[in-house]
Amino acid sequence: MEKHLHAIKEEGQGILDAADENLTILNRIVHAYPTMASLRYIQQRLASIGFEATTEWVLENDMLTLAFVITYARLVQGGIGSGVSRKTLPAELRPVHDNIIELRNKRYAHSDEHESITRRLEVGFEEGKFDINVNVSMGFHVGGAREWKPLVALLDELMVSRLHTQLEKLKEKTGREWSFPSGPPPEWVRFDPDNSASADDDI
Repeated sequence: MEKHLHAIKEEGQGILDAADENLTILNRIVHAYPTMASLRYIQQRLASIGFEATTEWVLENDMLTLAFVITYARLVQGGIGSGVSRKTLPAELRPVHDNIIELRNKRYAHSDEHESITRRLEVGFEEGKFDINVNVSMGFHVGGAREWKPLVALLDELMVSRLHTQLEKLKEKTGREWSFPSGPPPEWVRFDPDNSASADDDI
């Protein structure tokens, strides 16, 4: 019995060793799944909020936009198997990708000036004293840009496709079936933000 179990273990280890490269890629794809789920959720949250002319709403919208662009950058700039190069995207979505990366680099991640926000220090002098005012102008998409939805949907499909590609390669190399647990998407994934108001308005 012990020899039989040892033989099974040796066989299994040999199969895994032969598929090591594909398992490494699969591991990276699986590790990108939580980031992909976060990106979908943030995009849905953005698309579902209606505009309110309040400071709190502006800050909420900006917070979700920040979360979206940072999460997007983390996903597409991942390693082999989980990263997404610009040339992978269809031509019509590449400008959307470029805009998100520029927004991430110049408005949120670093101190470079982005065209969507301007700050101006105004100094006045009256009755022998100086008065300082800060004039800030901030532009943003209400609920995120309309083009973000098809971009996120494409990335989601791409991740699933890459997962199944690796499972098929593992089957070819090992001669064994490989499966990955799946189930129906949560309600917030099935929600259609096209029905929400002001999803593509700019301020």
